[in-house]
Amino acid sequence: MKKLLFILVALFVISKPAAFCQEDNRYVPETDPLVLQKLEKWQDLKFGLLMHWGTYSQWGIVESWSICAEDEEWCRRNNTNYTEYKKDYENLQTTFNPVRFDPEKWAKAAKNAGMKYVIFTTKHHDGFSMFDTKLTDYRITSPKTPFHTNPKANITKEIFNAFRTEGFWTGAYFSKPDWHNENYWWTNFATPDRNVNYDVIKYPERWENFVQFTQGQIMELLGGDYGKVDILWLDGGWVQKMTKEEIFSEITAPGYKFIHVQNQDIRMDELVAKARQKQPGLIVVDRAVQGKNQNYLTPENRVPEKALPYPWESCIIAGGGWSWVPDAKYMSAKSAIQLLVDIVAKGGNLLLNIAPGPEGQWHEDAYRLLKDIGEWMKVNSEAIYETRALAPYKEGKVCISKKGDNIVYIYYMAEEGEKMPDKIEMSTYSLPANAKIKMLGTDTYLKRGKKENGFAIIIPDKIRKTPPSKYAWVLKATY
Repeated sequence: MKKLLFILVALFVISKPAAFCQEDNRYVPETDPLVLQKLEKWQDLKFGLLMHWGTYSQWGIVESWSICAEDEEWCRRNNTNYTEYKKDYENLQTTFNPVRFDPEKWAKAAKNAGMKYVIFTTKHHDGFSMFDTKLTDYRITSPKTPFHTNPKANITKEIFNAFRTEGFWTGAYFSKPDWHNENYWWTNFATPDRNVNYDVIKYPERWENFVQFTQGQIMELLGGDYGKVDILWLDGGWVQKMTKEEIFSEITAPGYKFIHVQNQDIRMDELVAKARQKQPGLIVVDRAVQGKNQNYLTPENRVPEKALPYPWESCIIAGGGWSWVPDAKYMSAKSAIQLLVDIVAKGGNLLLNIAPGPEGQWHEDAYRLLKDIGEWMKVNSEAIYETRALAPYKEGKVCISKKGDNIVYIYYMAEEGEKMPDKIEMSTYSLPANAKIKMLGTDTYLKRGKKENGFAIIIPDKIRKTPPSKYAWVLKATY
């Protein structure tokens, strides 16, 4: 049995569904007082920008994943020779020249939309660093990369500075796995999947070199050159510490897909301690890894059905994919605004992804979407920021949230083409009898209708004929 256990540990582990990994009840609360304070403030921000950007944007393909040998429909290659394809992919470094890169324009558009923080891909799984790392030549500032002569060549630094100027919090997305590093994917072996491709027990010095490289790059990002960093957003949850018993428990659980993997311990506790010496109060998001280093959870491209009892953020694609595609179709302003309302009512944050293109450009539709969201936020933003979930959160097209002890916001999410109703009501929540109610964007106090359970707010014809905003209307009840 011990021999069988060793073989299983060496070869397999489960790839849990993302929803399970990121909504599991075993959340471990933070204990650092500075981090707890910052997490509370982060939950006030509600709306952030995520950007996936790298050399892969030149091909308009999914980020990094086409060089992974796993057979998934969404990341298949257009060349049946894997070795040739991977070489061509890595040569994208020699043609990457985003001369239209204008982070100030992005920051202004995001600010006008009401966004409050930015998460940028400093390095994705392919290992190409979008910052001036001293630990690899596979980087944006390398002489091999045409853009290295541009005054804005250190892209991460430029983005962080531009967004901080507009009052944003900054966050560094960083991939724990690195498929370019010879101490992760060693050329001595094939690369059957996303995981380290050699036995880390048999080659401990090689793994230690990778640990030092990973920690070193993160320390570069959190050092003085990149200013104040608020969030370290780590991806690649399969790189984590696991005991033999944990792996065996995983692989024998029903319903999971087996993937070649092993214990990949980069000493997260040690890393986080060093990180917070450089950036006190730093929020750390070790995605999909249960434990104290996952300060908030990140359901991906979906919204939980109900409020979660811990800090969380839905990361959602605004248009196309996570990375840039030339013909991206963006969600409508109505969809984006109602998505934000749904998430906020459940106590979460929305992290909306917009992907820059190969020349450093955004699609014009991305700017239009942010402009439309901004128009809605000019009227209704007070019902977004600094709010908290309030049970029962949602009933039909009506959502609720609270601010402090004496304000309740009521959101009515209109269907396509729907006119404002003559009353907005709920049966599962009752407002205090002394509540004074207005619709945001108006000055008229609203009357209540008769309702045995819950509440009914009468909307006068004057407001219905000239609504103060589109897509979702917000009532403010103060008591």
